[in-house]
Amino acid sequence: MGKVISFTNKKGGVGKTTTVINMAAYCADLGKKILIIDLDSQGNATTGLGFSKSALKKSAYGVLIEDEKAANNILPTMIPLLDILPANVDLTGAEVDLVYKRNRELILKNALKDVRDSYDYIFIDCPPSLGLLTINAWVASDSVIIPLQSEYYAMEGVSQLMNTIALVKQHLNPNLLIEGVVITMYDGRAVVSRQIAAEIKKFFKNKLYEIIIPRNVRLSEAPSHGKPILIYDPKCVGARAYKALTEEFLSKQR
Repeated sequence: MGKVISFTNKKGGVGKTTTVINMAAYCADLGKKILIIDLDSQGNATTGLGFSKSALKKSAYGVLIEDEKAANNILPTMIPLLDILPANVDLTGAEVDLVYKRNRELILKNALKDVRDSYDYIFIDCPPSLGLLTINAWVASDSVIIPLQSEYYAMEGVSQLMNTIALVKQHLNPNLLIEGVVITMYDGRAVVSRQIAAEIKKFFKNKLYEIIIPRNVRLSEAPSHGKPILIYDPKCVGARAYKALTEEFLSKQR
């Protein structure tokens, strides 16, 4: 049965989707069968893998709201072994529509039962909020990865995030674990980046991945070309960092 991992942070712009796409791409490149679920209505994981969300009929919305089978909405990507359950424009209304659904927190978990055995890992790109889409992701997940930007406001909201995860663990998913925390957009030249990284390490201790993702122009360019960094520029410093992070992630699974 595939392991389901939510990538989550209530703050936007922290490299969450970049981490999802590139870790998934490198996992697939290393022979793992991967599914990305794009639950962010901005659809950045979808467009970052070359799809036009405005043109898509298949989407996570159909699974969550219209009771469609997950398998019927999954699409292959340009990378062998990497599939996506994409977002389209309809997903913007999903938070409101979920309010009226029975057992609304369990919808994604139940929908994934038919496809979990087909994948080694399922990565969920959560929206930058703590609404019903994120709750669905956490209830469906075995664990959570938290990308944190190495900037002044990085720790802002982390306590609320951790408290909400604890509530979901208490009431809806007692098996939910913190898989790990990854520092993103790191600028080693800035004193504040080094200070914040030290604070994050002190707070999360052994949950923090050793590999740190640096600020890198090529990483920020790749999504606009609809390609993971593995394809866009596999030799750049950002690509090397994500490859190393993925190898560290996989080594901890063993």
